Amino acid sequence: MDVNLSPLSPVDYVALIIFLASWAGYQYFATSAAKRGIPSLMSVMSKYREDWWRGTIHRDLKIVDANIIMNLSNGATFFASTTILILGALLALLGTSDKAIAIMSDLPFSSENQTLLWELKIFLLLSIFVYAFFKFTWSLRQHTFCSVLVGAAPDPNSDPQVLKDFVVKAAELASAASNTFNYGLRAYYFGLSVLTWFWNSWFFIVATLFVVTVLYYREFKSEALKAMIGGNPSKIL
Repeated sequence: MDVNLSPLSPVDYVALIIFLASWAGYQYFATSAAKRGIPSLMSVMSKYREDWWRGTIHRDLKIVDANIIMNLSNGATFFASTTILILGALLALLGTSDKAIAIMSDLPFSSENQTLLWELKIFLLLSIFVYAFFKFTWSLRQHTFCSVLVGAAPDPNSDPQVLKDFVVKAAELASAASNTFNYGLRAYYFGLSVLTWFWNSWFFIVATLFVVTVLYYREFKSEALKAMIGGNPSKIL
C-alpha cells in the first residue's frame, strides 16, 4: 500500500510553485526591463541619480548629499531592525504551533494544517525574512560606501573624463544600494502573501498573483513614475 508521507497536498505544491515562479519571474522581468531602458521606477531613478552626483561635484558644501544618504540609510536600518523582530516572532511561533493551528482551524474556509505542514510554512517565512535582512543590511553598507564617495568627489575643474567617470560609478553604486533595498522590500510583499497560506492554499495563490500585480503597477504604471518622466523626459526616454 502506497503511503503519502508528504504533508503537502497537490494544491499546496501548485501554490508553492506559483509563488516561487512569480517572485523569481517578476525579479527577472523588472531587472531586465530596466536594463533595456523600459521606463520604470528602477530605470528612471537611475537617471536622476546621475543628475544628483553631477550636482554633488559642483556643490562646495555637500551637507545636502550627506543628508540624502543618511535618509536612505535610515530606511534600510529601520527595515533591518524590523526584520530581526519578525524573525524572533516567527521563532517564538514555532513553540506554539498547536495553539495557532487550533485558532486558524476556526476560521471559515480554513484548510487543514498538520503540525509538520504548519512548521514548513513558518520555515518558508523565516527564509524569506532572513533573505530580506541580508538585503537590507547590504543596502545599508552600500549607502555607507556612497557617503565615502561624497567625500572623495573630484574637484569640478578636474578633467571632464574624470568627472564623467566619477558620476557614472557613483550613480551605479547608489543604484545598486537602492535596488538591493527594493529586493528586500519585495520580500516583505511576498512574505505577506505567504501569510494567507496558513489560512488556505487557494488564497495563497490569489494573494501571490495580487502581489505581483501591485508590484507591476507601482513599478511601471504608477502616478509617481509618470510624474518623474514628465519632470525630466530628455534624461529618461
